[in-house]
Amino acid sequence: MAHCGNSLAGDFAWSLTLTDILTTWTEIRATWNKGAGGVCDQIEAIESSLPFTLLGFDCDNGSEFLNYHLWRYFTDRPKNVAFTRSRPYKKNDNAHVEQKNWTHVRQLFGYDRIDNVALIPLMNDVYANEWSLYQNHFCPNMKLTEKQRINSRYKKKYDVPKTPYQRLLDCDLITDEAKNRLRDAHKTLNPFILKRTIEKKLRQIFQKIRVTSNVRQRI
Repeated sequence: MAHCGNSLAGDFAWSLTLTDILTTWTEIRATWNKGAGGVCDQIEAIESSLPFTLLGFDCDNGSEFLNYHLWRYFTDRPKNVAFTRSRPYKKNDNAHVEQKNWTHVRQLFGYDRIDNVALIPLMNDVYANEWSLYQNHFCPNMKLTEKQRINSRYKKKYDVPKTPYQRLLDCDLITDEAKNRLRDAHKTLNPFILKRTIEKKLRQIFQKIRVTSNVRQRI
């Protein structure tokens, strides 16, 4: 997701979103531009924070993903991670990620242009800590279980709303040890404190964005 404002010219921040289809657990990191090295570094940071083992990685067809750096990262290990890509010109292949662009990225940082590289660590501080915990532990979502076409309309059925945290606890593929760590972490969390901390950090970030914007306008 580009934080470019109304122009793709120049350098600016991007948000990288990874979401697990089974549990809807989602992690996001910011990176400066779309360089292969920077993207690979943030994917490595995301993997280290996941409460489960990464078995597969599916991406779109951008060069920030389809490159030697990322290929080596996933394959140069004792147990390879399945590395697949979406079909060309089939944007719906990435629907599980695209739907997070609004709920997890735009609702947090809006549509402002973020072209100050010094803001990347501040964005990742929010993403990796409070925002991840708030979204994954306290924000329920529904998963589509059935889709049926009736004449020109679609009839959809959804499961019971659950948070990604609850889906992980219900998943038989997650080890008991990992579930216990999740439960212990969940007991220490307060959504109201997380929200206040997020708002405090956002005020600092947007203050710096306004300063950068004012400088750019004077130039």
